[in-house]
Amino acid sequence: MCEAFGVQENPTITAAEIARLAGVGRAAVSNWRKRHPDFPAPVGGTTASPEFDLIQVEQWLRAQGKLPELATADRLWRHLAAASETPAAGLAAVGAFLLARQRGSRTGQPDAHLAPLMTDIVELADELGPQGAFDELWQRFSAPGPGRPFATPDDLADLMIGLANVGGGSVLDPAAGSGAILRAAVRAGSTSVYGQELDDGLARLAGLWLALHDVPGEVSTGDSLRADAFAGRAVDAVVCHPPFGATNWGDDELGHDPRWIVGTTPRTEPELAWVQHALAHLRVGGHAVLLMPPTVASRRAGKRIRGELLRRGHLRAVIALPPGVAAPHGVPLHLWVLRRAATDAPPPARALLIDAAGGDLTDTGPRVLAAWRDFADAPDGDVEEAGFARAVPVIELLDEDVDLTPARRQPAVVGEASGEHLARTRERLAAIVGELPGLLPQVTTAPDGPDGLFLTVGELAKTGALQLIGPVRAGTSTPAPHGPPVLTVQDVLAGLDASGRVDDRFGQEIPLAVGDVVVPMIARQLTARVVTAEGALLGRNLYLLRPNAAALDPWFLAGQLRTSANEKQSSSLSGTMRFDIRRAQVRRLSLDEQRVHGDAFRRLDAFESAIRQAATLGAELAQLTADGLARGSIRPDATR
Repeated sequence: MCEAFGVQENPTITAAEIARLAGVGRAAVSNWRKRHPDFPAPVGGTTASPEFDLIQVEQWLRAQGKLPELATADRLWRHLAAASETPAAGLAAVGAFLLARQRGSRTGQPDAHLAPLMTDIVELADELGPQGAFDELWQRFSAPGPGRPFATPDDLADLMIGLANVGGGSVLDPAAGSGAILRAAVRAGSTSVYGQELDDGLARLAGLWLALHDVPGEVSTGDSLRADAFAGRAVDAVVCHPPFGATNWGDDELGHDPRWIVGTTPRTEPELAWVQHALAHLRVGGHAVLLMPPTVASRRAGKRIRGELLRRGHLRAVIALPPGVAAPHGVPLHLWVLRRAATDAPPPARALLIDAAGGDLTDTGPRVLAAWRDFADAPDGDVEEAGFARAVPVIELLDEDVDLTPARRQPAVVGEASGEHLARTRERLAAIVGELPGLLPQVTTAPDGPDGLFLTVGELAKTGALQLIGPVRAGTSTPAPHGPPVLTVQDVLAGLDASGRVDDRFGQEIPLAVGDVVVPMIARQLTARVVTAEGALLGRNLYLLRPNAAALDPWFLAGQLRTSANEKQSSSLSGTMRFDIRRAQVRRLSLDEQRVHGDAFRRLDAFESAIRQAATLGAELAQLTADGLARGSIRPDATR
């Protein structure tokens, strides 16, 4: 068991990793080594890049008061990630042990390489159960970081599964990675899932997740195009994030493959090979959803295949997504939605093109899903939302280029660019800019310098100074047709009112109160927001900090949380932007002093809100002016 788990007897850590561990710069670690004779000596590496015993370093940092106490899962993952050949191999080794434990195999000794970590593994399994322990470690593995592959984000995977209309049917992902899409299928109610993945370590992880969650299915290792592990199997849905731009995908040996149901795939169009592979595994009427690079919609080499997919009624929609929805790709990727058409059925007259590239997936995802469902219910209907969605006649798409880029098929949205509109927009911008200096709080240098007395959020929760709630996970509550709005992560980051709604994935309903402080668990930077109105529910992936009014001022708390130091302190060892807010530190001040500081933080929040408004209005003003000048509806004022 666990041959690939290259765990050392004594896990090591570099000086740079020690700095991240303690939340300091590398220079501080160098100073500690010079000034403290008891600092652990190197146990490996080189003179220029020494390595230290991780456990010895942690003990020294803790004795010096430089290391916050960690939860068992955090401590175990830190040791596992530092000591493993790869994070995937380390998690797979622990997962295999947890699966054996879940199935009743408690006798004998596990792999010897796990011995230094067994106390924490058993403690976590006793506390949460084998499945819960694996899920805790999985959360840490799935955060982007060194040695970990980019996974399809959950919100994108959920959208893809929603478009495929999985329900309780069977799902196949032929490029499964670590299983993000398969997990989304299970969340949506799929009763059996299958996957194939080229990387053996990732395939093992995805299979372990299914086994520990008692989900029927199988994940095989191998190249789906060259060695299809599920040849001959038809499923209800194929959902896939295939590799992009492969230059050696097997076109020479697969020239007459029976999966090419609309024609031989050109060598330069590997993504269209994945499209045909997906179609070949669908039952008639089943849907496939694939994430694609945008060039596949317009490259000349793929024109014939695109045309045949349209003529035979297989290609039903192309959806342009916002930029950056799936790292490391920064361009607006596309989703292709296909339906396996019966050979004797007349092809639909229209295909749906959606241009959602200008928004954010949190906002546009539900809109995309609604437009697709409207179209799927009436595929020959005239679905059209100016600048967003259009059911395009197939005959129109079958032109010289067969270009399926959604933005090129949308009717233009002509904005008002009259002199009066421009003047109103300019006046609004000037008014906001004029208010900016007065919004900034007045500050002076503290005569005694920085005050170093701090408590962590975890310590404040233990003393009763605040209540820590959440984050809310996906659940199975029944959606209310007209329920209260839900405050989402995107709302918090953008400073907007609650815009979400309770859906069939919503967990516990937690009403927000005035004075609550909410913090996203995953974001590009640590953000804290004070709730100023009642009536909304706490959304998924948000921490809720409810201050005791007799001990903490909410604006002071929010201002303290959002510092650069807390961003480093509360993020993971790998530097990812997944935050454990319990580690964040809050300065100790009397309640009266907190209120003075809280007022300054409140003014700073208003200043930032005004800056955002000014940026939005400035961009709108520039676009209106450019459009008006180009169309001739306005002209330059020669007198200025």
